[in-house]
Amino acid sequence: MPAHIPPPPTSREPGRLRRWWRRLGGAGGVGSACGKRGNPLRRRSDRVQAWIGSALVLAAAAVTPSAVLLAADTAHDHYTRTARIQAMGGRYTTAVLVEDARRHPEPGSAEAEHARYPVAVRFTDPQGRTRTATAEVPPGRPEGSTVRVWTAADGTLTAHPLNAAEIRSRSLGWAIIAALAVPLTAAAAYGLVRRGIRRRNLRAWEAAWAETAPRWSISP
Repeated sequence: MPAHIPPPPTSREPGRLRRWWRRLGGAGGVGSACGKRGNPLRRRSDRVQAWIGSALVLAAAAVTPSAVLLAADTAHDHYTRTARIQAMGGRYTTAVLVEDARRHPEPGSAEAEHARYPVAVRFTDPQGRTRTATAEVPPGRPEGSTVRVWTAADGTLTAHPLNAAEIRSRSLGWAIIAALAVPLTAAAAYGLVRRGIRRRNLRAWEAAWAETAPRWSISP
């Protein structure tokens, strides 16, 4: 007597993964794009749009890491050279405030800690001459207090050369910009392609309707 073979298990409702795969196939997925389980109402332009979208996603994923590394490396080299140029012939010196610095409206806050206000200061340039200029100083500094300022080779006050932390911070900023720019560019390209395909479909629909409409009209 042959052994009893139980029937295969059945499920009243497909799982989430199966439902998702079916929707993907019916809305432009791989199976639909390849034409193996294509929707009969699906146009060739829909399959082209699906393939272009997939290609742009893969291209963005492949290009983004290289773009991030290239942007960070290029920015780091640029700011390192800039720091060297800024440091040539310049030096730090001590300047004395000749007026009180403005007070911050929220003293003790994180914003006040990083705020700087322009104040007139007096300092000695590399040639030994006493000069007066404007420098950015922390808020609340009283007249007569001292600050460290950077003087160029000609004795003028300038921003201090970029330090290592500032170079890293700016390089990271450019890396983030590159990480966002690549997928945004791919999305913009897909939007243009989609718009062009939609216009083409509308023109084709209008031409087909112009040919079919007379057959539907009712003669009096």
